[in-house]
Amino acid sequence: MSFFREFLAKKVFGVSAWWGDFFGVRPSFIRLLFIYASFTNIITILIYLAMALILYIRNYFKHRKRKSVFDL
Repeated sequence: MSFFREFLAKKVFGVSAWWGDFFGVRPSFIRLLFIYASFTNIITILIYLAMALILYIRNYFKHRKRKSVFDL
């Protein structure tokens, strides 16, 4: 059960924490906003899942400093 809880905290609720840090509000407020909005339409759920996907893959697209051939 704790594995499931940790998975949800890192993957699903990470979107709320990400937006909470960005806007300077509590993640629980953003989480409630998405919950209430998901009752009105399905597009909100799709937007939330898209943001979770972007949050998951954003580290792959950051420009990383590559090692030089001469450093080997």
